[in-house]
Amino acid sequence: MSEITNTPKEGELVVVTVTTVKQNGCYVKLDEFEGVEGFIFIGEIASGWVKNIRVFVREGQRLICKVMRTRKDGTSLELSLKSVSEERRRERLQEWKNEQRAHQLLKVLGEKVGWDEAEIKSSGEELTDAFGGLYTAFEEAAMNEGSLTDAGFEGDWLKEFIEMAIENIIPAFVEIRGVLTLSINDINGVEVIQKALLAAESLSSTEEEIEVSCHYNGAPEYRIELKAPDFKTAESIWENATKATLEHVIAAGGEATALRE
Repeated sequence: MSEITNTPKEGELVVVTVTTVKQNGCYVKLDEFEGVEGFIFIGEIASGWVKNIRVFVREGQRLICKVMRTRKDGTSLELSLKSVSEERRRERLQEWKNEQRAHQLLKVLGEKVGWDEAEIKSSGEELTDAFGGLYTAFEEAAMNEGSLTDAGFEGDWLKEFIEMAIENIIPAFVEIRGVLTLSINDINGVEVIQKALLAAESLSSTEEEIEVSCHYNGAPEYRIELKAPDFKTAESIWENATKATLEHVIAAGGEATALRE
């Protein structure tokens, strides 16, 4: 069997459809990666003892799973269902639904402007590469009519694309929450932690519609919440905010960890 190069990375969340349910687990196909299959061992279906696997999964069911291990040829993956929180499951499923909708909109656009299937496919790939996702391209066009031109796109189809985006896309905010565990045995420890949390909150931007806030949970835990206009930005802000906070505390001789919900 030839090696498949377009495969998800370990730790990535993927959308799958259950194809066969066995006593020791279930086989699935990856909806976004053609020719790639996966297996969820019964121990990765749910936390605790699974008496009847069909209570949790069934043929034809769509799931969000985490990639645990990948074969060298990329054709088969070991997946986990229980490792995905409910919040992350909802976010990833909505992201997948948005991409499906965006592809349908692009198909309608292609029919309007006279593109063949190859042109629709190549345009979709170019927009995805430029914006990190096809739905994100529609979102950007809905919020800023010059975004496509700024990204280097040109042609008569731009007007139709923008109109379709404005009519069909309602930009939604993405929220990420987590817990910071911060401790430091120092006379100025409270001040160090306050400055560390302010370092995260300083990434807030009214202009870019980014909001980062930190709240006291009860020592040594602090809750961090962020809101951003899209998944890509939210992920980037989460990485930068937690990195800034942890580095500040650790540099002062303390201990710090971040756990995403």
